Amino acid sequence: MSFRTRRVLFITPFYMLFEFFLIKYVFLLLGGMDDAYILLITIFIGLNHCVPMLFEIRKSNVITRFLTTLDGIWMWASVMFLIDIVIIYLIGSFVALSFEINLALLLIVPVLGVYNYFKAHHLKINRKELRINNLDHDICIAHLSDVHFGSVRHRKLISDLALKLKQLEGECDLVIISGDLADGSSAVMEDDFLALSDVDMPVIFTPGNHDFYPGIDNVVRACRKAGIIVLDNESFDFENLNIFGLTFSFDERDLPKIDESLIKPGMVNIINYHVPYYWDEFASLGFDVQLSGHTHGGQFYPAVWFANRLFEYNKGLFEKSGKYLHVTTGVGSMDVPMRWGTDSEIVVLKLKR
Repeated sequence: MSFRTRRVLFITPFYMLFEFFLIKYVFLLLGGMDDAYILLITIFIGLNHCVPMLFEIRKSNVITRFLTTLDGIWMWASVMFLIDIVIIYLIGSFVALSFEINLALLLIVPVLGVYNYFKAHHLKINRKELRINNLDHDICIAHLSDVHFGSVRHRKLISDLALKLKQLEGECDLVIISGDLADGSSAVMEDDFLALSDVDMPVIFTPGNHDFYPGIDNVVRACRKAGIIVLDNESFDFENLNIFGLTFSFDERDLPKIDESLIKPGMVNIINYHVPYYWDEFASLGFDVQLSGHTHGGQFYPAVWFANRLFEYNKGLFEKSGKYLHVTTGVGSMDVPMRWGTDSEIVVLKLKR
C-alpha cells in the first residue's frame, strides 16, 4: 500500500467529521436540515473520498476518475465554504443577515469554483530570460513540472501538454520536466505518456516524490516508451549544456555524491531537482541553473499565502551573482483540479549569451 493510499485512508474519518459539521452549519444558515440527511451526505462524501482510489491504483476507468474529480472539487469547496462561514459569522456579529444575504454570500463559492476550474485547465506559456556565461550560442528550454497525471487529470492532460510543446518546437531546443510527471492517484500504464512521443525535440525528465507512489518502474517504463530521456541521478549533454538530474523522493534511497565532479568546465551546468532546496549549495559547487517545481506556487488562495511563507523560493525566477533558480508553478494540480492566483504553465527559459 502506497504512502498516498495510507494517508487518504487515515484522514478519511477526520475528513468526514469535519464535513458533517460544515454541512450542518451551511444548512443552518439556510434554515436547517435534519441530521439524518446530513449524516447520509457525509457518508457518501467519505466513501467517495477513498473507495474510487482503491480501484484507480489498480486500473483507471472513467467512472472512478469522475468520482475522484468530484471529490477533489468538493474538497476545494469545503475549504472555501469554511472561509465563507467565518466571514458570515464575523459580519453577523455586527449586523443581522437575512436569508437572502446568507445565500448570496454562500453562492460566491460556486462562482469562484467555475473560475478556479477553468484556470486549472488553461495551460499557459510564460517566457523568462536568463543571462548565462559559458554559452556558445543562445538556447531555449521549455521548463515544466508537476504534471500530476492521475485520476483527476488523465490522458487528455498529456495530449494537451504534447500539443502545447509542439507549438514551441520552432522556439525551444529541448524540454526539461522537473518531477511529478505522475500523481500516484491512479495506475500508470506503459502507453499513458505516448502522446509526448510526437514532440520533435528532446524531452528530459527527472523523478520527483509523486512519481514513486504508482511505482517508479511503471513511470520510467511509460517514459521510455514515449521516448523521454530519464535522468535518475545521471547527466546528459545537450550542445553546450551539462544537465544533471537529481531524483527526489521521501522514501529512503541511496543518494549520489553531489560534488564538483559533476561540474563540466566550459559548459553551462544545470541541475534538474524537483524541490527548490539547496540552491546556494548547488550554486557554490558550480551549477549555473537549478530547475525545480514541487510547490505549485500554493496552487490557489489562500494556500498561496502559506506557500510564500513555507518555501523560501515558492515560484518564479531567482538570481544571485549570475546563478539562477527557476521554480515553476506546474502544469497539473494536486488533489483538487483548481487554481487561483497561479498559472498552469510551461515556462520558456531563454538562455542568452
